Amino acid sequence: MAGLSTLILLLCAAKDVMPSSSHWKPTWPSYRVPVILPQSTLNLDKPQFDAEARLEVVSPCGPTCHKSSPLPTYEEVKNYLSYETLYANGSLTETEVGIYILSNSGDGSQGKSRTKRQIYGYDSRFSIFGKDFLLNYPFSTSVKLSTGCTGTLVAEKHVLTAAHCIHDGKSYVKGAQKLRVGFLKPKLKDGSKGANITDSAMPEKMKFQWIRVKRTHVPKGWIKGNANDIGMDYDYALLELKKPHKRKFMKIGVSPPARHLPGGRIHFSGYDNDRPGNLVYRFCDVKDETYDLLYQQCDAQPGASGSGVYVRMWKRQNHKWERKIIGIFSGHQWVDMNGTPQDFNVAVRITPLKYAQICYWIKGNYLDCREG
Repeated sequence: MAGLSTLILLLCAAKDVMPSSSHWKPTWPSYRVPVILPQSTLNLDKPQFDAEARLEVVSPCGPTCHKSSPLPTYEEVKNYLSYETLYANGSLTETEVGIYILSNSGDGSQGKSRTKRQIYGYDSRFSIFGKDFLLNYPFSTSVKLSTGCTGTLVAEKHVLTAAHCIHDGKSYVKGAQKLRVGFLKPKLKDGSKGANITDSAMPEKMKFQWIRVKRTHVPKGWIKGNANDIGMDYDYALLELKKPHKRKFMKIGVSPPARHLPGGRIHFSGYDNDRPGNLVYRFCDVKDETYDLLYQQCDAQPGASGSGVYVRMWKRQNHKWERKIIGIFSGHQWVDMNGTPQDFNVAVRITPLKYAQICYWIKGNYLDCREG
């Protein structure tokens, strides 16, 4: 089975074909995405919801540590990608999955003070003010979780965030059963609730409007793992809202190699807790990567965890530029670099396997998840 695991990783590699034109555009590569389908679902006892919500995850296992780890076996990968689903009424299920590789033919597809040290030198974060920015794409896709983290709209009723915002690896956090997602809305001077904004009722400031979460998916790789080891690789969760949010959302995509990112940079916006009420945007260079993680030094504070990491690249098939979420901001890591401690902020990459899983959670049909 270990050989099959290696085969999966190889088959999920990008079919990178770079244009030869001198006017090169950073282009979304085409990926061969596997299929992940539920095999069986088991009812579990209701959780206790007794864990304290953590707004960051700390791990000493850096790039060298992760790169030297042996590849998981096929059975281990299946276990990591199996998942728990938490419902609003407190019920809990566990779903086992199967992983399949399909050809592209005939399937309908197209070919010490950690907080302070999260700021690296000059603070390069930008607070986003004014409804003209906050209510427009891509900033409008960032939402706030009632547990204190950030999430990103990825479908009409779905929000992508970090698993540790919902579950500490052993238990669901307090408030997870009544989890809500907050959307920034204009607060009108006259106190009216109308959707139309006129000159006589201009917004004075922004406020959050909250929508309850219907159910939450968390991979077992996080629940069974440990954030100091394999667990951080699976620090992501998907929330389904009780009703559509009616905003433009950002699609998910498979994370290209860092060398293929425009300028080698990533972007994300979140609700850092040192700037309450503000949406904070930042961008920075990727310093290193493993198959599952991106290491960077984007300035961030607790509260930004769960932010969708995105880039803007050329979509050749549609002949247009397109932003996609390629990762989820997880937290902070101390890394031993040749005996010298160095710290990074870490994002979980959306690999082909994770793309297949998250996409299936959203769409419920693997045929709609064949192109990453």
